[in-house]
Amino acid sequence: MKKLILGMAIVASAFAFGQKKDANALNAQLQEANKVAMDAYNAKNYAAAAPKFIEVYDLLKSSGQDNKIYMYYAGLSHALANNSDQSIKIYTDLVNSGFTGVETTYTAKEKKTGQVVNLDKSTWELMKKNSDYSDFKTEQTKSIEPDLYETLASLLLNAKKGPEALAVIEKGLVKFPNSAKLKEAQTTAYLQSGNTDKFVSGLKEQLAKNPSDPTNWYNLGVMQAKSPATVNDAVESFKKAIELKPDFSDAYQNLVYTTIGDDSKVVAEINALRKDKPDEASKLIDARRERFGKALPYAEGWYKANPKSIDAVSALKEIYVVTKNMDKVKEMKAKEAELSAAAK
Repeated sequence: MKKLILGMAIVASAFAFGQKKDANALNAQLQEANKVAMDAYNAKNYAAAAPKFIEVYDLLKSSGQDNKIYMYYAGLSHALANNSDQSIKIYTDLVNSGFTGVETTYTAKEKKTGQVVNLDKSTWELMKKNSDYSDFKTEQTKSIEPDLYETLASLLLNAKKGPEALAVIEKGLVKFPNSAKLKEAQTTAYLQSGNTDKFVSGLKEQLAKNPSDPTNWYNLGVMQAKSPATVNDAVESFKKAIELKPDFSDAYQNLVYTTIGDDSKVVAEINALRKDKPDEASKLIDARRERFGKALPYAEGWYKANPKSIDAVSALKEIYVVTKNMDKVKEMKAKEAELSAAAK
């Protein structure tokens, strides 16, 4: 965050030719509010910084200067303090106002010292007539408008306000069609809004541009695993996620259960067939054991990635039971008991 003291100096000079007493009092208020805001922000006390930035904005506005950069600082502080409702409101107002944050800085060099000084516009224009100064320059700061859209979209998604986020994102993409962050947020917003087809399409589009993103491969696998027609695709997506991120515990977990399938349904079928159709039951048992065998390396990978996960240990124990590795069953039972005791 840039230093704010220059804004205070501009206000003071603007009042210098008016009622001096009132101008000095206002400038003192501004300086104090600005100092408290900056000190709190730098101390990471964002909850305290936010209202002080709003106070600075209000004081400036009372003098006729609608400098929304301070509302931006307030919104940012609220966001960092996890005050999402307040932050969303401020960012929404800033986006709707068309605020860009672009400012022009004015500088000149003192010939005697060689020091470059920052000036307000009026002083800068006057100094051009002063032979003690040279190298008069102006520079525009970068627009923060893309950041406003991206942050607001993120805040809304974190608040599970998918449809609202989607509206902001689509508006932002009209202005900033190449924003990777907005594109990524759009995919998540589709999911939160219940538009799974567009969510999957968005994931595939992102992966086409960046195939090295393990999270997107994982998310694609999650969606593919929901349909029997794309279960095999899901397995490949989860494998790709693990290839890119070898300690991706959730991807290993999903590989285990996707490979095993609906085991409770299979067990029910086996139990129903045992008495009258034992041969068919045996075929199902063999197929079940084969699936568990295929899932074994994924379960071992899950346990390696997250050895303190009791779910990983329990799944691995069950697989060892089905594949009849009783030594490993005993080992996992002991580990399961250890983790259960530690969790109490």
